[in-house]
Amino acid sequence: MQKLSMDQLNRPDVESFKNQDKTPVVIVLDNVRSMHNVGSAFRTADGFAAEKILLCGITGTPPHREIEKTALGATQSVTWAYYDHSIEAVRALRDEGYTIFALEQAEGSMPLQRVSFDASKKYALVFGNEVHGVSDDVMQVIDGCIEIPQFGTKHSLNVSVTVGIVLWQLICQLKQFS
Repeated sequence: MQKLSMDQLNRPDVESFKNQDKTPVVIVLDNVRSMHNVGSAFRTADGFAAEKILLCGITGTPPHREIEKTALGATQSVTWAYYDHSIEAVRALRDEGYTIFALEQAEGSMPLQRVSFDASKKYALVFGNEVHGVSDDVMQVIDGCIEIPQFGTKHSLNVSVTVGIVLWQLICQLKQFS
């Protein structure tokens, strides 16, 4: 077996990517403290052609060396905006017609494998702080809460891992991959 070359992968350039149809999902990073997690979210957003990323509160913003270390240039291709407070970002998304899900362990959360994403809707996925999770004020206004089932001793997954898992599940459903 031989790996594919960059030419064989047939990836769009940055300008073509910016103009292509996007997956109807916005990633909201709610006070994510690790610049590496931010960079990884950018790279995953590029990989799945997410509409944009909203960086909120203490979440770092490009340009930043540590973000770029994991983003590998995705800060140039993925649209992003900054909000002082996550609740402002969520309210703006609600006004734009997005269905808003937090990724959190909470009363009434739905296991990811039981969530049905509808191709006729737009989604915003809120990923919280590495220690404190999604902000309490945001939890009060979401449409639902998604939880990734886990079976080990740790109580959570890394934010960057969670972004990848949830976006893949959403993509599989919206694009009807099997």
